[in-house]
Amino acid sequence: MPPPARFATPSSKVGALGASSYTYAEATWSQALPDWIASHSRMYAFFGGVPQLTVPDNLKSGVKHASYYEPELNPTYLELAQHYGTTILPTRPAKPRDKAMVEAGVLQAERWLLAPLRNHTFFHLAELNEAIARLLEQLNGKPMQKLRQSRRELFETLDRPALLPLPREPYVYAEWKKARVNIDYHIEVAGHYYSVPHPLVRREVEVRLTAGTVEILHGGQRVAAHVRSPRPGGYTTEASHRPKAHQRHLEWSPQRLIRWGESVGPATGALVQKILERKPHPEQGYRACLGLLRLGKHYGEERLEAASFRALRSGATSYRSVKSILEHALDRQPLEDDAPQLTLPAAHENVRGATYYQA
Repeated sequence: MPPPARFATPSSKVGALGASSYTYAEATWSQALPDWIASHSRMYAFFGGVPQLTVPDNLKSGVKHASYYEPELNPTYLELAQHYGTTILPTRPAKPRDKAMVEAGVLQAERWLLAPLRNHTFFHLAELNEAIARLLEQLNGKPMQKLRQSRRELFETLDRPALLPLPREPYVYAEWKKARVNIDYHIEVAGHYYSVPHPLVRREVEVRLTAGTVEILHGGQRVAAHVRSPRPGGYTTEASHRPKAHQRHLEWSPQRLIRWGESVGPATGALVQKILERKPHPEQGYRACLGLLRLGKHYGEERLEAASFRALRSGATSYRSVKSILEHALDRQPLEDDAPQLTLPAAHENVRGATYYQA
């Protein structure tokens, strides 16, 4: 039997302006940070302006720490607010009255948007959002029972004049991370290594990631910017970030690493040298060599030397190969050339010789 079909359930997002109740709604695949941020950008574009104050739920994607007095926002959410010139003021936890207008908007969205679509099957998210947009147009254009005016009419007279203008460009989604600069003056981001100025070795830096760029900041100042690379294990190095003399500027150097390897044994020394020679810049092999150093501390130098010898014999000259050899205790097993050979005696009662088969 074929496996049963699985259907994803989109998540709905609703926003409403304070004076007019002018409502925006859409469906997204999740409540994760990228969808949360993109929904804000589309909502502001729908309104044609930005409210001076944005009051969201305490969603973990946007609010790292909920607090009535001093909430801590996700750095990406804070950057979005700065881009649009709005102030983010999350509601108090479990206090729906702090956003009563939105709670009423959610109720209206359930009645006038979701209920009419509950028996429909949509095969694309865009198809669902097109249907929501048509119903949303009707909701905002329908006269409200008590005020005798529609949300759109009130929006044009009350909210639109008070909105801040949209920026020239919509916000470009970016994630923020922290990283520590290694001795090779590179940081690791999503499996790729990017250079920073060498004086920042061992310092902690902030990293701003977009779909196409990697920006590195220290002390609030941008110190490096690179085109984002999808190549795992690769290096993006700017020549100006390299020190003129590694021996003077860095604690480690290729010569020191090779000397350390030779102090363990000739095989380890030869392996370190091969790792350094394989890289366009020797310092790009520092991480692998330091990894060997940690393996020696964990498994002992004798086993590291045996594993290095085995790696050299097999041509697998990398940190990962040595680590795998040690993890599987292959260094304690004899090599193929060293395995005992089975030899038959020259004379034996079951060995007849060539003459036996002659006529």
